[in-house]
Amino acid sequence: MDLSFDWHHVLAFSISPLETMLRGTLMYWFLFLLFRFIGRRDVGSLGIADLLIIVIVADAAQNGMAGKGDSVADAALLVGTLVLWNRLLDLGAYLSPAIRRFVDPQPVMLVRNGRKLRANMARHAITDEELESQMRQEGVSSVEEVKAMYLEPGGKISVITNK
Repeated sequence: MDLSFDWHHVLAFSISPLETMLRGTLMYWFLFLLFRFIGRRDVGSLGIADLLIIVIVADAAQNGMAGKGDSVADAALLVGTLVLWNRLLDLGAYLSPAIRRFVDPQPVMLVRNGRKLRANMARHAITDEELESQMRQEGVSSVEEVKAMYLEPGGKISVITNK
């Protein structure tokens, strides 16, 4: 039984490092835009960029660990590229209000002064039952008691009462 292995095959790049970085960059931005526009309720309390980095870093790392023709170097470079884009996006959002508005969506008003804003509810697929459930959790028995309800960037619904 031969227990030797080829270190070069494990550690050397199997494709061009530039191609790996370009592929990672294109997939990062494609998935970011996809998640950004499918709706914030679908990602729960994680931010879109957070969910994205978890999913694709796990997949990129798996490729290098499983040995499907990709080397550890390929996987490490891809993970590094993805993490770099995530950090640059975080930094851009910190430094620029325009980037922040793009990366972190604004809260959406669902109820104003006891009146449901049906267009906003429909745009984000919020049902009457979901609003009523959130009101019950906040100890509110009627929509007339609500000054404002918002769909927050993380997907939760917040309630501000008239009291």
